[in-house]
Amino acid sequence: MNVLELNHVKKTFNNETLHVLKDISLSVGKGEVVAIIGPSGSGKSTLLRCATLLTDMDSGELLYMGDYAAKNDASGKAVYAGKAELKKIRSRFGLVFQNFNLFPHMSVMQNITLAPTLTRGVSKEEAKQKALSLLERMGLADKAAAYPCELSGGQQQRVSIARALALNPDILFFDEPTSALDPELTGEILAVIRELAASGMTMVVVTHEMSFAREAADRVVFLDGGSIAAQGRPDEVMDNPANERLKAFLSRFAR
Repeated sequence: MNVLELNHVKKTFNNETLHVLKDISLSVGKGEVVAIIGPSGSGKSTLLRCATLLTDMDSGELLYMGDYAAKNDASGKAVYAGKAELKKIRSRFGLVFQNFNLFPHMSVMQNITLAPTLTRGVSKEEAKQKALSLLERMGLADKAAAYPCELSGGQQQRVSIARALALNPDILFFDEPTSALDPELTGEILAVIRELAASGMTMVVVTHEMSFAREAADRVVFLDGGSIAAQGRPDEVMDNPANERLKAFLSRFAR
């Protein structure tokens, strides 16, 4: 069973004059790492927002582990599941933003333990132990009492990854996780994501890091103009691109 399925997703803005997603279908299997690449304005972030229920689709289907979050009604418009079902579905994914989105007035420990204790009924002690384990995994064992302003951008992003993992998601989404970081800090975040991939975590990563897409992804999806223009294994997509737009896009990253 696929962890995530998006079927025939369409999304418009500006009173339906701007077509951002045009009939996109994408599925992600358990343990699969999918890298989504493409030029600015191609619909990458909107696709992620639709997949994570932050933006409503106009039409299409969204399923997690076979359960419908949204499907079309008789008129072809997307209708979302009820509140209880969506709460269950939201528990299946985690999202790491490009700008960290940590609570500045809370310590690292509080940032990580807040959601498990508030939304999952996890005891404070259990949440704390899980957080300590995750901080150890992220190389931040000595930062539990620190506040976000005391951390580097790379450290803040590792805390936000730990916060997402604290909820034991079935799938983790990353929206340009290194775009707000200096080049020297980018490597440490990509190393964390590679380690997660090696551990079998299911992930969808919107990225402009082509070397990461090539090395860590099982599948690369090239989005262009709101459509999937190419997809396949990294070597298939990136070594001999048949699509002219993809070829032009990749040439920007050639050394």
